[in-house]
Amino acid sequence: MAVLRRLTQAKRSTTERSALAGEAAAEAAEAALRAEPVPAADPDTGTDREAGAAPAAPSPGKAAKAPKAPTENHTPEPGDPHAAAFFDCDNTILRGAAIFYLGVGLYRRGFLTHRDIARFAWQQAWFRLHGAEDPEHISDAQHTALGIVAGKPTADLEAICEEIFEEVVADKIWPGTRALVQMHLDAGQRVWLVTAAPLEVARIIARRLGMTGALGTVAEARDGRYTGRLVGDLLHGPAKAAAVGALARRERLDLDRCAAYSDSANDIPMLSLVGHPYVVNPDGALRRHARAQGWRVRDFRTGRKAARVGLPAAAALGVAAGATAAGVALYRRRRRRA
Repeated sequence: MAVLRRLTQAKRSTTERSALAGEAAAEAAEAALRAEPVPAADPDTGTDREAGAAPAAPSPGKAAKAPKAPTENHTPEPGDPHAAAFFDCDNTILRGAAIFYLGVGLYRRGFLTHRDIARFAWQQAWFRLHGAEDPEHISDAQHTALGIVAGKPTADLEAICEEIFEEVVADKIWPGTRALVQMHLDAGQRVWLVTAAPLEVARIIARRLGMTGALGTVAEARDGRYTGRLVGDLLHGPAKAAAVGALARRERLDLDRCAAYSDSANDIPMLSLVGHPYVVNPDGALRRHARAQGWRVRDFRTGRKAARVGLPAAAALGVAAGATAAGVALYRRRRRRA
């Protein structure tokens, strides 16, 4: 990592920054994997888990029920050491965008202003309305977060992320995608989360799902404190493909035997790397590309995209905007009374 940090971002092209971000994510993922205890077989599920760890507990009040993968999936080769699966996060595994949930959690803890959270609410509503991420929105949220944590101990953000996502993740997972994750785990494959969200967030979500690990955006840190800069760039678009390629080289994976899953046309570079690309809850551009390429499509949403429905989407957007406005008005009223 020290070598990577010596490479000055300002002097590098977008392609070089993407490659740097991918290498940093792969290096961090491999380091985390080496630091983990040797996995032991879980007698209840037949899958690997940490030695000495207890099986995951079912949700309160609900009987444990293994999710079932959709039909017509390719069948992973059991025990293939050169195969793995890579899952995008936002709208593929998680309803909505992880960085926006982080923003709400930071707001509730006093790290963000009302203006910040109003902007985040609009961006999240836009994401849910269009069923696609806006790179500018993701970048805006990410750099806001970087500004907040600059100079702070890395352990502090890790603890805050743990609190936020333990509260959020369980209710935001697409059951269908969760079943696909489990299908690969049951085959003995390594399964990786690949996301533009901060690595600290990505690891928590991956751990919650029993995945092998995570590839996420790496924030630069020195002497245990964040510098307020990224290593390379956001792990987005081509940077995700760079991270998957870098990890495959490190782990000696055969990408033709690997699978990848995403909802966004931004991830076409990552999907194109593997022999088994899957399209999950796709945006319009990715759906069209998938049809042209003959890629398999899985849509776990209960209805058609909100953007196609129109009125319900507009109503939801109005509610979000109204709630934000009401919150700001209430805050101002309380300040006048104080």
